[in-house]
Amino acid sequence: MTLVIDNISELITNDPALGEGPLGIINDASVVVSGDEVLAVGKAGASADKQLDAGGRCVLPGFVDSHTHLVFAGDRAEEFTRRMAGEPYDGGGIRVTTDASRQAGREALRAELGQRLGEVHRAGTTAVEIKSGYGLSVDSEAELTALAAEVTSESTFLGAHLVPSEFQDRVDDYVELVCGPMLDAVRDHVRWIDAFCETGAFDADQSRAVLEAGRAAGLGLRLHANQLGYGPGVQLGVELGCASVDHCTYLSDDDIEALAASDTVATYLPATDFSTRQPYPNARRAIDAGVKVAIASNCNPGSSYTTSLSFCIALAVRDMHMTIDEAVAAVTTGGAAALHRPDLGRIVEGSPAHLTILDAPSRHHLAYRPGVPLIWRTFGSDYRIPSTNDQNNN
Repeated sequence: MTLVIDNISELITNDPALGEGPLGIINDASVVVSGDEVLAVGKAGASADKQLDAGGRCVLPGFVDSHTHLVFAGDRAEEFTRRMAGEPYDGGGIRVTTDASRQAGREALRAELGQRLGEVHRAGTTAVEIKSGYGLSVDSEAELTALAAEVTSESTFLGAHLVPSEFQDRVDDYVELVCGPMLDAVRDHVRWIDAFCETGAFDADQSRAVLEAGRAAGLGLRLHANQLGYGPGVQLGVELGCASVDHCTYLSDDDIEALAASDTVATYLPATDFSTRQPYPNARRAIDAGVKVAIASNCNPGSSYTTSLSFCIALAVRDMHMTIDEAVAAVTTGGAAALHRPDLGRIVEGSPAHLTILDAPSRHHLAYRPGVPLIWRTFGSDYRIPSTNDQNNN
């Protein structure tokens, strides 16, 4: 059974060979799909077994969210309110979520994950990476990574998120735990390993030890870097060949030069800067230097409790000096590059049929109408939304 989505006002393919500009835009377009595969793209009027009239709407590749923390329990709404009143963000609230997540139980965590993934899908996101990091013990991290692996192949071990209370004065002992028994317990559930290289979390040597242990275990590398201030994280990530360094709120000239000369993607998390009152990074400066960029939600209960990449696009255009085309690319091909997934983020013959249809005629409305629910329909996904009666046999 084939389906044609016809009467598309603006189709963003992300293939310059198929249309106008870097986004490969085809006006007055159609897309033919069969199951989970795109069969053809072109001008309106294509035929298929079934037809969906897009009604002059814009169609984009499904958004790729390359940085989330979707497996957790509880919220930190009161912390957010205090922060809006002037309390600075320092990352310490991670322990609050760790306590709640350790106590929640697997079925409760699975149910909350399913609810969030439903929200993710309604927000137009069709591929998502999910980190652990709210267990911070061998058993809890194994549980969180197993839950993430149930729903996505893009799962990440973040045992080096923060030092848990029971190791507060024994940071090196905790790093040894992360690199040894904890990594052994999670390695079959994850594709990636990550660390939070930041003052108050892990220094460069500790982060290096974690990432090198992960590499030895066959995992790809990611890194939280330069969120709260200038530091060694970005250049460490480049040196180790990380797929992405994420946050990048504070970038020196040397950081930008290193990124531009590498294949490492700088992943910006503008909803985090919104939530923490950190300054927005100047993405224009990095892009003009040749840095590869992505935008992700960083959905988590403490510093960015949103699943809306549309909101992140609006922030990037308004406050990070990105054009709308750059922001759209950053949540599609940029996110795909950050995950080393060239199959995602495009609408071309043979690509997955992961499509987002806006209730608007063009991509410009994503920034022009911030806060308005513009996702009309989302097709396909690279993740599975668990039902409430799923049983875990791991």
